[in-house]
Amino acid sequence: MTPTRTTAVVTAVLLATTLTAGAAADQQVPGERGDWAHAMRIVRDIAAPSIPDRDYLVTDFGAVGDGRTDSHDAITAAIAAAHTDGGGRVVLPEGTWRSDGPLHLESHIELHVSDGAHLIFGPDPADYLPAVHTRWEGTEMYGYSPLIYAHDVHDVAITGNGVIDGNPDSEFHTWTDKQDADVQALRRMGFDGVPLEQRQFGEGHHLRPSMIQIFDAERVLLADYTVRNSPFWINHLVYTDDAVVRGLTVDSHNPNNDGVDVDSSTDVLIEHNTFRTGDDSVVVKSGRDKDGRDIGRPSRNVVVRHNDMGGEDGIALGSEMSGGISHVYFTDNTLRSGAAAIRFKGNLDRGGTVEHIRVRNFDIDSFERLIWFQLDYPGELGGDFPPVYRDIVFSDFTVTSADTLLEIHGPDAAPLRDVTLRNITVAHTDTPMILDNVEDLTFDGVTVAGQRVDGTLHWR
Repeated sequence: MTPTRTTAVVTAVLLATTLTAGAAADQQVPGERGDWAHAMRIVRDIAAPSIPDRDYLVTDFGAVGDGRTDSHDAITAAIAAAHTDGGGRVVLPEGTWRSDGPLHLESHIELHVSDGAHLIFGPDPADYLPAVHTRWEGTEMYGYSPLIYAHDVHDVAITGNGVIDGNPDSEFHTWTDKQDADVQALRRMGFDGVPLEQRQFGEGHHLRPSMIQIFDAERVLLADYTVRNSPFWINHLVYTDDAVVRGLTVDSHNPNNDGVDVDSSTDVLIEHNTFRTGDDSVVVKSGRDKDGRDIGRPSRNVVVRHNDMGGEDGIALGSEMSGGISHVYFTDNTLRSGAAAIRFKGNLDRGGTVEHIRVRNFDIDSFERLIWFQLDYPGELGGDFPPVYRDIVFSDFTVTSADTLLEIHGPDAAPLRDVTLRNITVAHTDTPMILDNVEDLTFDGVTVAGQRVDGTLHWR
């Protein structure tokens, strides 16, 4: 019988490498200490925003917190006054504050949503025009303004224990079934290099805006607030350097509701957040296809720690990763349940390289797939740019259940390389491995249903 790439064959090969319990796999691994020392240096060196210590109460500018009165212009006036004075904290006190239109932040501004404050955005898309410069699923364009938007800024914060609400009755939520033509048109424009000024997706188009987008920024803090009813991606950092996302509660379950998207950004810390999302909890990205490659801004130096994650996927890298991703560290997170605990995505239009990824100390409940590399989606636009994923280490996991422990589909031209699973215990799995195009896949103290697996495997 000729061997094929089936689960049964892969399982047999792996179990043939099983060593006796107590082998030397638990010894300190060279380089591991340096990896996590680098992660701690990233955290230490992130610069905090500088916000002057003065408050601008929105009620002083005419805002009314009754949930019915449109306070958009009053809040905007408070932001403008603080900006004119050199910055400060714009405060929404206890109450329900309606904004029929987006809030655009400026440098040295902190938007503070106090405990007991509920900021709810109006439901009419027309209020989110004129179009602004944004990035939509990895391609730059002009589109509907994110509900909270900051562009070309430094020293910006959104804080407070209140609620930021995209509005359950927003018309944006109905656009998921109307967007396909615009999605394909924008992707083609990015792939073909159509000039940015011609990528206009305002009135008459249906690309949903992000809830919060920080675009081209330095020194950003997002802290403590709760988000609900986002129309699209929730906390989206684009071209942002030195950012902290801390203490958020994200409870939003619409399509494409990623909790945090780190998009072509560097020196980012994401910690102590709770995610209950309609899509991935935390995603790292860097642009789509030719547009992402031409811009060429990677995401790097990202630390994600001490988060409670519950979404369709826990963490993801890609699929928009054409500008590259490197030096990303996930540590001490809890993942609840969903489709994939850890997912890596790419297709043959992308290009880009994802490397030096470290994932450790995860407590994982039940997922359909524990670790999933889907890197060989066919190119939708006829590209021949296979993504490169390499130098990835998973270590010290405790897993209750995974229908499939490890699934890998690498491109023929760029197989997945140099991946290590170390000190991982899985109580139950139905399918240990599904592998296609991987080299230097190392198992070091992996225990599946009481049986230990060690060894290195190449599967082409």
